[in-house]
Amino acid sequence: MQQTSDANAATSTLKARTFQCMGTVIGLTMPVDSPTEGQPGFDELGAATAVVERLFRDLDETFSLYRPDSEASNLARGDVKLSQASAQMRERYAEAHEWRLRTEGAFTPERPDGVLDLSGIIKGHAIREAGTSLLALGRRDWCLNAGGDVLVSGSPRPGSAEPWKAGVVDPADRRTLITGYALGGTNRHAAIATSGSAERGEHIWRVGNDGEFIQVSVAAADIVTADVLATAIVAGGTRMLNRAADHWDVAVLAIRADGSMLATPGFQSS
Repeated sequence: MQQTSDANAATSTLKARTFQCMGTVIGLTMPVDSPTEGQPGFDELGAATAVVERLFRDLDETFSLYRPDSEASNLARGDVKLSQASAQMRERYAEAHEWRLRTEGAFTPERPDGVLDLSGIIKGHAIREAGTSLLALGRRDWCLNAGGDVLVSGSPRPGSAEPWKAGVVDPADRRTLITGYALGGTNRHAAIATSGSAERGEHIWRVGNDGEFIQVSVAAADIVTADVLATAIVAGGTRMLNRAADHWDVAVLAIRADGSMLATPGFQSS
C-alpha cells in the first residue's frame, strides 16, 4: 500500500514523519501550516507523531509475541491464564472472538497450535486508537499509514472535500501500483487494509482453500473492519469474499496467484 497526494493548501504543506514499530513502518502525514518568516512555530507534526508512537509502543509491549517479557508471551507460555490477564488483553480477545463468529471462523485469535495470537487485530486497533487520539488533539486532517494499512481523516487540503489517495501495490512487483482508491472526502470509506503473502511471506492460517488469493485489499469505514476482513478473505477465499460483500459496507480487491483479480463495484469504479 502506498499513499499519494499532490494537494497543497494555500497556507499549508503536506509533511510526514515515520517510525518503526510492530515489525513495520508507521507514517503520519498532515497538512502543516507554513511558518511565518522569522517565526519557526510549533512542531505540530512532531508532537502528533510522538503521541501516535507512544501508543503503538505501549500496545506492542503488551501484545507482541516477539517480546519474551510481554503479557502475550506470558499467556502463550501458560504462565498466566486468560481469566487472569489485564482488562485490555481480555477486551481485545473478546473483540477478536466476536470477529471469529462473524466471519464463521475465517478470522481467528488462535494459532493452529492453540496459542493465543492477537496480532491479526492489534495493528488495526492501534491505528484506530491513534486516530481517536489525533482527533482528541484537535487534528482533523491526517493520513496514518501502518505498513500499508491506512486510516484517514479530513482532507490533504484543509477545508475542502478532496480525498486522500491510496494505492494498491502489485504483489508481483512491489514498485508498481495496480490501482488507486480515494479515502475520506465524500467517500464513506476512511480506511483501507491489505493482507497477503507477497510482502511478508505466508503468515495467514487458511480455512478450506488452497491459497486462492495471495493479496486482498479491503476499504471500509473503519480500519479494524478493513484489516480483519482482508485477513479473513485471504484465509477463507471466495466464500468469505462473498460473505464480506453481502454483510458489510466494504469494497474488496482480491488477487490470485496467476494475476487475475476479483473486485467488488467499489474498486471497479475507483
